[in-house]
Amino acid sequence: MAKNTYRQDEELTEAFNIKHLLRASSYIGKYIKVMIAALVLSGIGGCFGYLAPMVTRQALDTAVPAKDTKLLLTLACILAGLYILSAFFTTIRSRIMVNVSQNIIYDIRKDLFAHLQELPFDYYDSRPHGKILIRVVNYVNSVSDMLSNGLINVVLESFNLGFIIIFMFITDVQLALVVMCGVPVLAAFMFWIKNRQRKAWQAVSNKNSNLNAYLQENIVGAKITQIFAREDENAAIFKELTEDCRKTWHTAVMYSNLVWPGIDVISVCVRASIFLFGLFLFGQGNKTLGTIVAVSSYAANFWQPIMNLGNIFNNFINNIAYLERIFETIDEPVTIKDKENAKTMPEIKGDVSFENVSFSYESGKPVLKNVSFSVHAGESIALVGPTGAGKSTIVNLLSRFYDVDSGRILIDGQDISDVTLRSLRSQMGIMMQDSFVFSGTIADNIRYGRLDASDEEIKHAAAVVRADDLISRMSDKYNTEVKERGSTLSEGEKQLISFARTVLSDPKILILDEATSSIDVQTEKALQAGLDAMLKGRTSFIIAHRLSTIRNCDRIMFIDDGGIVESGSHSELMRKKGAYYRLIISQQTPHSPHLQ
Repeated sequence: MAKNTYRQDEELTEAFNIKHLLRASSYIGKYIKVMIAALVLSGIGGCFGYLAPMVTRQALDTAVPAKDTKLLLTLACILAGLYILSAFFTTIRSRIMVNVSQNIIYDIRKDLFAHLQELPFDYYDSRPHGKILIRVVNYVNSVSDMLSNGLINVVLESFNLGFIIIFMFITDVQLALVVMCGVPVLAAFMFWIKNRQRKAWQAVSNKNSNLNAYLQENIVGAKITQIFAREDENAAIFKELTEDCRKTWHTAVMYSNLVWPGIDVISVCVRASIFLFGLFLFGQGNKTLGTIVAVSSYAANFWQPIMNLGNIFNNFINNIAYLERIFETIDEPVTIKDKENAKTMPEIKGDVSFENVSFSYESGKPVLKNVSFSVHAGESIALVGPTGAGKSTIVNLLSRFYDVDSGRILIDGQDISDVTLRSLRSQMGIMMQDSFVFSGTIADNIRYGRLDASDEEIKHAAAVVRADDLISRMSDKYNTEVKERGSTLSEGEKQLISFARTVLSDPKILILDEATSSIDVQTEKALQAGLDAMLKGRTSFIIAHRLSTIRNCDRIMFIDDGGIVESGSHSELMRKKGAYYRLIISQQTPHSPHLQ
């Protein structure tokens, strides 16, 4: 795969918008009472801390000049008590918010996963799976603290700032005004850095997404990499993607690291101005040393919530790109869904009709053009034809993995677009060429579509498709653990387990899309009796290249050029010597048996 494929960034189409934070706040609605309690505890702790400078002023202006040791000791104990109480309430608040943060992670991730389960096939066909995965895992982790501690800290620090300003003006109006002169300077600085910071962290988000997509695909395709000796080339691509991440991260961190030093410089300048102005007035007898020290303490406290707000703002900027990505995924339209008045599909008998069905994956490139045919209940239909002719498209439309562009598909006279997806698909058995096996036991995989199935039913389903002997030879038989994607099983073994899973679901319509392609000829012969039993009494659609799988079907339809070129039984089509005949002849070898 070309390296540029993985270096294509997903651009955000809109600027930073407060609506994203307002929308995100919906996730904290159920925890609002707990968060208010945490806010109150923080406020109580903060008030104890704000009284400390007043105690200090009392000590410097009264106890020290009077050499009142007892008063000084009392004030010192009060000061220590204030700090202890402040720390106590702050700690309780932190523990509460940790729980809230984890609950928010759970809620967002649950919504994301539920939505991903409903998205149509074309969503997954059009983007790397690694870019989807990073949104569910990394991005949710990144924004969780912003949605819990971040939002509540905005309120808390704003209250803190208000209380400090009040206490500061109560202590001394002139010195308080000196402190306030630094606010316009800070506002100008934050305005300058805001957009630069957001763009930098958006770039980090893009580059991390690219790296994750490439890494995920190469882990899955590690065997192919080694087969074609692509290790060096892949390492070079990975190095470039990692270098992209490193460069963008350094740029983003550079802007982030400017926030605190910038605020700190402004704070130091303001506090220096307090001492210069205060000492000038102190020399004239207008200010006491205790007042100057107290206002200086409040000034330090004044800049602390501003620095905290700057840090929160910094965190918001860092994570807003992730938040937009999460909502972008949640807002991805579910194009294949139930209508508002969708009905439950009655028990399927098996009559199927395509009426002038047209479909295209890309606009202007039709795959099927006005296709019409009817199938009676219990008939077995084989779909053959060249690659890309539309065979799999027909069964995908019947399963409603995609919706038709025009025309309609009927089952037992019922338009499948008018019934619920669950009631439709639960009565269909679909076996694809790529037999997916989940991590877990063999029994869990067979039971996947019917969680209430008994052990005896599982064994019976395996026996029907001749998988019972295979499973019996495994170390723990049906309780044998299977690794991720069935990595410890051969492709043929995975297909047999998938067959058993399909049989157990007892489908009314059966679809086999190259379902026996990875099964050896000897196993297929043993499986054929099981297949015949499975097909009996069921409407079935079979896509296969092996003649042994399709020659006994009731009808064979040759698909090409967007439609049905010819249709009939094997013997009928062989006598016609048309497209099907030429396909069969092309598959013969000098030692092949006579096919007619």
